Amino acid sequence: MTQAELRLCSLLLRENFGEIVEKVGNSLLRTGPRPLRLLVGDTGLLPDQVKKALCVLLQHGLARYAPQPRGPVEYEARSRRVLRLLRYPRYIYTAKTLYGDPGELLVEELLLHGHLPMSAAVARVAERLTETMEDGKSMDVSEVSATFVRLADTHFIQRCPAPPALPPEVPPDARVPPPAPASEDKDRFLVPRLGLGGKGKRRHSCDEEEEGEHRAKRQKQEGGSSEPPPDDGIYWQVNLERFHQHFRDQALVSAVASRMDQTSSEVVRTMLRMSEVTTASGASHTQPLSSNEIFRSLPAGYNISKAVLDQYLALLADDPLEFVGKAGDSGGGTYTVNLHKALVSLATATLESIVEERFGSRCARIFRLLLRKKHLEQKQVEDFAMIPAKEAKDMLYRMLSENLVALQEIPKTPDHAPSRTFYLYTVNVMAAARMLLHRCYQSVANLMERRHHEMRENKRLLEKSQRVEAILASMQATGAEAAQLHEVEEMITGPERQQLENLKRNVNKIDASENQVDETIFVLEAFIESTMKRP
Repeated sequence: MTQAELRLCSLLLRENFGEIVEKVGNSLLRTGPRPLRLLVGDTGLLPDQVKKALCVLLQHGLARYAPQPRGPVEYEARSRRVLRLLRYPRYIYTAKTLYGDPGELLVEELLLHGHLPMSAAVARVAERLTETMEDGKSMDVSEVSATFVRLADTHFIQRCPAPPALPPEVPPDARVPPPAPASEDKDRFLVPRLGLGGKGKRRHSCDEEEEGEHRAKRQKQEGGSSEPPPDDGIYWQVNLERFHQHFRDQALVSAVASRMDQTSSEVVRTMLRMSEVTTASGASHTQPLSSNEIFRSLPAGYNISKAVLDQYLALLADDPLEFVGKAGDSGGGTYTVNLHKALVSLATATLESIVEERFGSRCARIFRLLLRKKHLEQKQVEDFAMIPAKEAKDMLYRMLSENLVALQEIPKTPDHAPSRTFYLYTVNVMAAARMLLHRCYQSVANLMERRHHEMRENKRLLEKSQRVEAILASMQATGAEAAQLHEVEEMITGPERQQLENLKRNVNKIDASENQVDETIFVLEAFIESTMKRP
């Protein structure tokens, strides 16, 4: 694990879970699997604090444990999973785009708690939606339950397998989630039948909540006389791989739309939608589809004939990028989407755009030339790119110093004499992608630290603004006059309001920058993972 990844994981753990969880997570990330005793000694925390931090990490799937045949249980951090904390807002926004407010809140609750039973998640979301509705209306629980079923049917959420035996270091009353479910488990998307109905209830008073808690404790002490929920022991979690598959498909459709036209992208979107559940997340191709199946699955708004669809499929299959290809060697009428080649094209386009932004259009021309020709001498680069020798040499050396291009030596004789050696420039796409991914991690960590610095510098002003807002809210609830409200608002002076606006603008810019860098991270990670899985 690189220092940039370790630094970013540390910042993400501190921002989401606090300093104690950050210390325990850092220790696991730096040293690898460790038992509880060594964790306590390394972090300098109390054993109870380390146990609670481990429970938090296990609850959210950020760590796992493995009983050893001889010796204590060892805990291990999942660095890839910790880095996914950066993408949580994108998961929630995608669920809102696809399934509306119930889908957004369901995914948010599952991410917030790590895992939940269906009955608890649906009840929480129905209650939250009821609180936001006007005129005293209540949210229908069956509508939230139907959204939950749709999320499971499209594999955006999945069951957790039955939890294994708890290790002795973890308190027995802690709900520890199991490890990630196996891909061959066909029942992980099976939704239990629950009698969820009626309306969501509003929260009435703190006294009623306390009374309910005391009642639940009393029933538990009396031996659990109350009936458990029908889905007791069945926990659900967000399927991050399915969200990543959706992001990849969206990027592929956008690439086809920018290269060809909207109809071509809709054809590819239809093919991906038909294969989204049947195709594994790490597959290099989608399932073969015939032109008749694609024609029947096209949206109703696209009134194109079967002959026109065949022309579009033939055009996509003949495109040099080879996003769509014919299945099999017979050249029949079945087509697949080549996911690996699509990711290679997206990663290559990302590298080209970064080179152009950093070094200019002429360097980007040389970079594209090396990608196409694979290996070229300096003189050939000058001739093909039509750039003067001095400028071409300078540009090649600049990109070589940044590890964007590589220099390969091919000696004519065993003594490797420079006069008898060919020096060929080439682009190692995998190495360049890894280097840029490392820099993206550094960029995100820098952005997060800058945001924390901005918040610390304006901490007193933010606290004052929050106090004023709380006073205004309480006065409005009691029906205060406009003059009184205006007097309270004037507690924040004009310069302070300007400072707050500047802070808000800067934080919004930082957040947007984090999201943009994360999109680049996703493309590079998907390309590297797809290339590593290929034989």
